[in-house]
Amino acid sequence: MATRKKKSERDLEKGYPARQFVAKLRRLADCIEAGQRFRIQVAGERISIPPDATISIEHEREKGCEEIEFQIKWNTP
Repeated sequence: MATRKKKSERDLEKGYPARQFVAKLRRLADCIEAGQRFRIQVAGERISIPPDATISIEHEREKGCEEIEFQIKWNTP
C-alpha cells in the first residue's frame, strides 16, 4: 500500500488577471452546483476540493482597506 507524503504547511496568495479568475470561479461554481470534486493548481501544487467542503465568505475592514475572501475549507485524511 502506498503511503501519502505529508504536505508542508503553506500560506500564500496568488493574483490572477480578471479573465483567468472568472474562468476559475465558473469552473468552481459548476462543480459546487453539480456536487462534484473541484480540482485546481495553485503556484505549482495540485489541490482537490471535495464536494462536501464548507464554503464561507469573510469580510474584513481596517484603516481605509476592505477585503472579501471566498473561503473553502475541508478536512484532510
